[in-house]
Amino acid sequence: MSTALPTGSWPTPITSELVVRTAARLGEVVVDGEEVWWSESRPDEGGRSVIVRRSSDGTVADVLAAPWNARTRVHEYGGGAWTVSGGSLWFIEFSDQRLYRLDAGSAAPVAVTPEPAVPSGVRHADLHVTPAGVLAVRETHTVSGAAADVVNEIVLVRPDGGTDVLVTGPDFVSDPRPGPDGALAWLQWDHPSMPWDAAQLVVRSGDGRETVVAGGSGESVVQPTWAADGTLWFLCDRTDVWSLYRWRAGGEAELVLDVGSDIAGPQWRFGQRRFALLDDGRVALAYGRDSADRLAVLSPGAGPRELDVPYAAFGCLGAQGTRIVCAAGGPAAEPVVLRVDADSATAEVLREARDLGLAPAWFSRPEFVTFPTSDDGTGIDIAHAVVYPPANPDAQAPDGELPPLVVMVHGGPTSSHDRVLNLEIQYFTSRGFCVAHVDYRGSTGYGRRYRDALQGRWGVVDLDDVVACARFLADAGRVDPARMAIRGGSAGGYTTLAALAMRPGVFTAGASHFGVADLAALAAETHKFESRYLDGLVAPWPEGAGVYAERSPINHVDTLDTPLAVFQGDEDAVVPPSQAEAIVAALRERGVPHAYLLFPGEQHGFRKAANIRAALDGELSFYAQVWGFDLPAAEKLAPITIR
Repeated sequence: MSTALPTGSWPTPITSELVVRTAARLGEVVVDGEEVWWSESRPDEGGRSVIVRRSSDGTVADVLAAPWNARTRVHEYGGGAWTVSGGSLWFIEFSDQRLYRLDAGSAAPVAVTPEPAVPSGVRHADLHVTPAGVLAVRETHTVSGAAADVVNEIVLVRPDGGTDVLVTGPDFVSDPRPGPDGALAWLQWDHPSMPWDAAQLVVRSGDGRETVVAGGSGESVVQPTWAADGTLWFLCDRTDVWSLYRWRAGGEAELVLDVGSDIAGPQWRFGQRRFALLDDGRVALAYGRDSADRLAVLSPGAGPRELDVPYAAFGCLGAQGTRIVCAAGGPAAEPVVLRVDADSATAEVLREARDLGLAPAWFSRPEFVTFPTSDDGTGIDIAHAVVYPPANPDAQAPDGELPPLVVMVHGGPTSSHDRVLNLEIQYFTSRGFCVAHVDYRGSTGYGRRYRDALQGRWGVVDLDDVVACARFLADAGRVDPARMAIRGGSAGGYTTLAALAMRPGVFTAGASHFGVADLAALAAETHKFESRYLDGLVAPWPEGAGVYAERSPINHVDTLDTPLAVFQGDEDAVVPPSQAEAIVAALRERGVPHAYLLFPGEQHGFRKAANIRAALDGELSFYAQVWGFDLPAAEKLAPITIR
């Protein structure tokens, strides 16, 4: 029997302590013969990225002992920091960014690349082992620290630590993949494009001839993969959505499958895999529809056969014979490592999710909604969101009380929300909040036209969409219009700040996690990968300086009177602390209620358990003080300081 209690104050077992307790954020999954390896980022170990091996007999063990930390800083977002071949682990150690090797039975890893002249100045990612050495993307930083001086190349690191440069010249490169007869395939793109805007797939044959297979202006290619028969498979958005293509030397790229929705996602990190080539010639792939993934198998001459597997998100697809190995998650399941038989769809969990000890009734089930929004000259007048209503088997709202709303804004801004169980969302819904995760125009998963609707309009259409979502839910009588908050991290933090400053009167509280306050400062200060990103999203820099000023929240503080909590890492190279401090100074000067937590040793996104807890509990405490509800007494939460 549930008890009527004010929303926001419902007692819940989903505390910040549970959010981080034995939590491990699942990373990449790699198949090595009969073994399966994966990485885990563990908050209770300071965010250390640990490599784990599941042997053929089912034994699971950590391969890297503390303090080893397999994580690369290439593009600052990393990915592709490790790989396995023949039982040997090759990985990038986070502390010095050098390449190391750990052979089976060895006591400790051995450095392969030399100590760089600039600390952590030579970084590698997207590792791929060949008989001649390790193919990798190398990113070289100079003493100047300037983004313009960073050089990205494809190299071969020989077993003796020597390095051969294979591809140099483009601003960015990725996905080096060795092909038949000495061929090499890779992706490349140049400023001001991002890889989802215009990336080319290039193949260099054994005799040195280069062919642009696909991609270029207005066309993006991702995830090239060679098949045993010498054909090259990849995903390209030539048909508006990222679809499956195949190419053979001397021919043209051939469309194999267009499912009407994106198979790929934006290449923020290296090592993403949304399809895998099985040993019998079939293709396993994952694709989204209405924010939920399907896992399917494509046979030659037939359409995709969807597998009945009870998960809603799939990534890191690999092949183990005719079995699919991947990371998977769903609305009631945190990520697991899964092995699926491509014929019977029988699924075996190789790495279990942690046992939360909670009944399903504690978890809010997501609802996909489409709502109307302003056209803004995009030709698109709808946007999408995933809505999580309040859920708590022991509590209910008093008669006539509507729940507070938290609008969550994803980062990127070229990203999207998935339906994997996220305890940070459930932290709020189990207390009586409604949460809406908005896939505003510009998000991925809905095709290139929807994604490109943000071009030149960041700070316009995203604001209209988050406001439209909040009003849509309020008008439907689902949430309390007087208690609507907006929160987001990184680019989502920018939309949060901009919505409060430039669309005032809608939200009555906000929380910015390492958000952007000054677009001009971001263009001048950020790292190489994103240093020209705003040319497309806002306007060319510095020619469009007036547009940057117009859309920067820091220049609209005269209308910023909404209480705001700000959370920031002091080592963030993507959105430097100066951004947070500028908005906090403006709030202080205007006397707007605010809270500010700066976390030492954190980069872009919080990895340490204590900081994750402090940010989550601090945000809840902030809403409680602003809206006037009590925190559950049993948790003994210390109130965040509001100034």
